[in-house]
Amino acid sequence: MIKRLFVGCVLALGLVSAWALPPELANRIAAGEGDDRVAALQQALAAGDESLGPFLRALQDGRVRLKAGQALVIAEGTTPPADAEEPMLNNRMRREVESALAGLDLLSKDRDVRAKALATLRDDADASKLPLFEKALAAESDAALKAQLNALVAGAKLSSNDAAQRKAAALELAGSADPATRALLLDKLGSESDAATKVAMQQAIDAIGARLAWGERAQLLFSGLSLGSVLLLVALGLAITYGLMGVINMAHGELLMVGAYATYSVQQAFRAWAPGAFDYYLWVALPASFLAAALVGAAMERSVIRWLYGRPLETLLATWGISLVLMQAVRSLFGAQNVAVENPAWLSGGWALLPNLTLPYNRLAILAFAALVLLGMGALLAKTRLGLMVRGVTQNRRMAACVGVNTAQVDTMAFALGSGIAGLAGCALSQIGNVGPDLGQSYIVDAFMVVVLGGVGQLAGTVYAGLGLGVLSKLLEGWQGAVLAKIALLMLLVLVIQKKPQGLFALKGRSVE
Repeated sequence: MIKRLFVGCVLALGLVSAWALPPELANRIAAGEGDDRVAALQQALAAGDESLGPFLRALQDGRVRLKAGQALVIAEGTTPPADAEEPMLNNRMRREVESALAGLDLLSKDRDVRAKALATLRDDADASKLPLFEKALAAESDAALKAQLNALVAGAKLSSNDAAQRKAAALELAGSADPATRALLLDKLGSESDAATKVAMQQAIDAIGARLAWGERAQLLFSGLSLGSVLLLVALGLAITYGLMGVINMAHGELLMVGAYATYSVQQAFRAWAPGAFDYYLWVALPASFLAAALVGAAMERSVIRWLYGRPLETLLATWGISLVLMQAVRSLFGAQNVAVENPAWLSGGWALLPNLTLPYNRLAILAFAALVLLGMGALLAKTRLGLMVRGVTQNRRMAACVGVNTAQVDTMAFALGSGIAGLAGCALSQIGNVGPDLGQSYIVDAFMVVVLGGVGQLAGTVYAGLGLGVLSKLLEGWQGAVLAKIALLMLLVLVIQKKPQGLFALKGRSVE
């Protein structure tokens, strides 16, 4: 009778008794000493009581009170009574509660919840949670999550007091390719006392290390190809303005910058006027960046460069001055600080092939985009009337004029084309980094290296040189660091030019002379 009266009073106050859990466990979790609270929590977790999750979430949210020797859960929106005591949660207990909730989430019906719980628990493979892990493993149907749970169970067994179980777990983990598993084994190896288990752990560490090495090599190769595709995009425009027209355009980097800021402007326009279509802004930014850079390039050619053909040193100085003007114009319009260009949703994330090998979608897109731009540019120069006239003017300007080619117009169109391709490169670069007034300065030297090394006037040479320098640069960075890698590449370029002044893939025949 007294107990019923107490419960009625509790419910009237907006409190819910935590008697769904064994009273002793609930009280020990809420109000014991540190070690005793953790032990009680692990005991309740091993029992798999369904009421543990709501109780722990209430404890985490500050809705548990101690009253009359009982742990009580305060109903949401209800003011707790003044005479009820709030349990203390120190940092250790908070971590234990979060870990226990993640363990309970392994039994959720929602795959995303289970995946998030696995990500939380991967570094907390505690032997006390082994029954819960095994229960979750038996119920798991998703193949990818099941593999992660197997690794989690094996990791928990590594903390067992049974040496045979630890050895079996080490042998099981030897088939993993996860860096976190290798780190766990290294951590356990230092405190392992059993000789046979120690040998098994070392063998597992070596096996995982060998497997991860292939992922690191593939990541290095992809990084090199990714950098090479960026260099190729940057150098393709220069291959026309310098390689075909002989103009040393020091403002080429600023044409990249113009394309990048055009992309930023389109992004801001979509964000302001069409936020629902934001993921499609890049399809408008591509032609916008091409046109913006092409118009700037055409204006440069008609106003300054057309008077300087055949005088390379003067074109170098003039275009350097133009580059300073363009940078200051951008600072005045957009400010001196970098601006962020956001990736569309379909370019965010990456393709995870191995735990230590993820291929970002934006880098993959740039690889494909560089190939498309290269094919388009090659087709334009080889199959169209404009390409025929550009090649004719490049090979023999006077003869082209004699057969009726308007060489001045061809010069403008070719320079605008090269500048537009630089704008496309700027659009691509905006997807992998911030955009600022100094963006072009980071790539102008590398672009000239690619064109000169590949052979002036050779598109195929530009491709080989761009991809080759990208891969070689990443290899040298891993060996000597970024600064020394750049110095080594410059020295290599000097040696190549001394032996082959026309580049590695120079055209042969009288047209070069």
